[in-house]
Amino acid sequence: MRQYVIDQLREDDYHKIKEYLDDKADTTGMEGLYWIDIPEELYTQIQKDHKACQPYYFAVNLTRRYIGFEWLIRSRKVIRCSCITYANRAQRDYIIDYADNMLNELNIRL
Repeated sequence: MRQYVIDQLREDDYHKIKEYLDDKADTTGMEGLYWIDIPEELYTQIQKDHKACQPYYFAVNLTRRYIGFEWLIRSRKVIRCSCITYANRAQRDYIIDYADNMLNELNIRL
């Protein structure tokens, strides 16, 4: 899986991030797994065309030691479709910016 990983989290960092994601992301029912929607303006042309598959999101996996931001852009409505693909450059930049902004907002220095 391609992803942006931040490792060597301290216990305090883990709790701050968990609280942040519990508040700002969608929980999945699996401990530590979150979904964050991609803004519509970042959809690829095929994702824009596939109205029935929208919205799209990326997954975040939080453990006590690391947080991973997956680059696979998924649909909330279907499991397999040609619109489900790895992030393009703009989507990848959005994911990395989301992660970095979260760390800055939480005042986490790694």
